[in-house]
Amino acid sequence: MNLHHLLKTRAAAGKPVRVVLIGAGKFGSMFLSQVPHTPGLEVPVIVDLDRDRAREACRTVGWDDARISATTFTDDGARAIAGGAFDVVVEATGNPAVGIRHARAAIAAGKHVVMVNVEADVLAGPLLAEEARKAGVVYSLAYGDQPALTAEMVDWARATGFRVVAAGKGTKYLPAYHDVTPDGVWQHYGLTAGEAQSAGMNPQMFNSFLDGTKSAIEMAAIANACTLDVPSEGLLFPPCGVDDLPHVMRPRDKGGVLEKSGIVEVVSSLERDGRPVFRDLRWGVYVVLEAPNDYAADCFKQYGLKTDASGRYAAMYKPYHLIGLELNISVLSAALRNEPTGQPRGFRGDVAAVAKRNLRAGETLDGEGGYTVWGKLMPAAASLAAGALPIGLAHRVKLKSDVAHGAVVRWSDVEVDESNDTIKTRKAMEQAFSR
Repeated sequence: MNLHHLLKTRAAAGKPVRVVLIGAGKFGSMFLSQVPHTPGLEVPVIVDLDRDRAREACRTVGWDDARISATTFTDDGARAIAGGAFDVVVEATGNPAVGIRHARAAIAAGKHVVMVNVEADVLAGPLLAEEARKAGVVYSLAYGDQPALTAEMVDWARATGFRVVAAGKGTKYLPAYHDVTPDGVWQHYGLTAGEAQSAGMNPQMFNSFLDGTKSAIEMAAIANACTLDVPSEGLLFPPCGVDDLPHVMRPRDKGGVLEKSGIVEVVSSLERDGRPVFRDLRWGVYVVLEAPNDYAADCFKQYGLKTDASGRYAAMYKPYHLIGLELNISVLSAALRNEPTGQPRGFRGDVAAVAKRNLRAGETLDGEGGYTVWGKLMPAAASLAAGALPIGLAHRVKLKSDVAHGAVVRWSDVEVDESNDTIKTRKAMEQAFSR
């Protein structure tokens, strides 16, 4: 509750918080829109493969010509990280390999890292966070995205003495979505292909949200940051509105759907027959908590909390997330308080590639949201025991074995380049955190 005060103090001292933004897509653009309205925060360098697009993004979000002229636009992330006086690197590319490389460069340069790139975080975040801690800098999840917002609610619940029963987010889900490909994605968003194309919308990226992959990635990030468990058989996506969270999101032996307490889960905004859930949480995050005693349970009732029938389980939720519009919280928390807004503390959840159809040897996988695989949340120990191929490495790799529809793709099913830096980083993370 003091970030704004701390920022004003820095600004008054002539020492603004300076940020290098890598990736000027939607998340990055939303962050940039807030910069002119945040005295004491500056973005002197923007890195993007398309520098002209990045300049245009700045114009679109309201930057004036003077601010744009004073900004360096480059496509060389390594040089940008090594070259300037700044406090924080925001990695918002969405490419796991690139994100890991940028994070390590920032840590080596003594800079804080805000990892918008949750794909990279789930692939190797526990190792990156440990490297940052040893270097005396912050590695942080990105506030505004669901993992950091959920981690904040989990921390609030635990710090106030409540037991966390479940935590996660809402999304639009039906079981059939796991097999949807980019060719069929727009009908589920109520758009035609032409409308989506004219709006510059990427079908594979949007499909990764629909087919369950992004939900799995975000829940793995939450589990790793909050030391929560993940469902042993993957996410259930139970239909559930906000009023029913305490009833549905409790252990099975208490009348709910969870296999146990202390777990991540995603709730669907659709009933299984496609009808909308009443008061859904499609855009929000939640935590279900348990009263530690009868007195606290009585207080739940006295202060109007929605509870289950026993009165012991209650929920808190945030109905929306504003992604890049809220990213300042992470940037300022790292730069001014030396604190992350959530970071991996262990390796609890992993996301494995699963075949969307019968795949044949010789085919090339095309990663999250594509035509070949979707990402399934698994306990990290189970993923490692099965030799599951992480979804973040299931792009542009060739199959050497057939994989049946619905089966987990394994390392042994694909041609692996053991000299690849991203693969070596992932293997190092597994070795360090699977003990």
